[in-house]
Amino acid sequence: MKKVLLTFIIGILICSCSTTKIGNKTKYFDENNIEISKSKFNRIRSTNKLLDIPGDSTNHKKLTLREKRGKITNRALLESLLEKETNQELDSTKPIVIIYYPGKDPCNSSGSATKESRRNWFGQLEDGINQVAQTKPLYIYKDKDGLEKYDGVLTWHKDPEGTIERLFFKYHYPCSSFVVISKDGNYISYLGEFGKQYVWEATQLMNK
Repeated sequence: MKKVLLTFIIGILICSCSTTKIGNKTKYFDENNIEISKSKFNRIRSTNKLLDIPGDSTNHKKLTLREKRGKITNRALLESLLEKETNQELDSTKPIVIIYYPGKDPCNSSGSATKESRRNWFGQLEDGINQVAQTKPLYIYKDKDGLEKYDGVLTWHKDPEGTIERLFFKYHYPCSSFVVISKDGNYISYLGEFGKQYVWEATQLMNK
């Protein structure tokens, strides 16, 4: 009788473990929240046109478009928070351009860029933004770990009350991201590593 009972208990445990493994199997979804195969998910992700983010459950992975568009309800409040943090006055008639650093990751901590090359890159970025909208970008960070390489190149400011993260960058996207907010609160954000041209085009669109 004891042997029968022991065998029964072991059987239940094995079944339970198998069910758990099946239940925890990772599921993959496209940008429209439609389930797809792992191979298709990886194939799309490898193009770098989309990024992957956590899904609705711990075992879900989802693709997301890199460009997002929307509208915030209170640009004046955002202006106020940014002005207080950066100690500079913002022009309410101009778009707000924000370069966002989420913290150190393999993307933004690798490469062979020097201070001089960074200075040139961001100098060109700022010149282009000034040409299309007569404004300057703000450099905002969530976690300053890794920002020492910008010493003497850029001045970074802490995300006030986590507002930029909450409004535009829910997840940690690789390297850095940007968002441009129009005077009316409309915005274009781009998730993850970007080129200068993307920022200029978004700024031009949000300056209309």
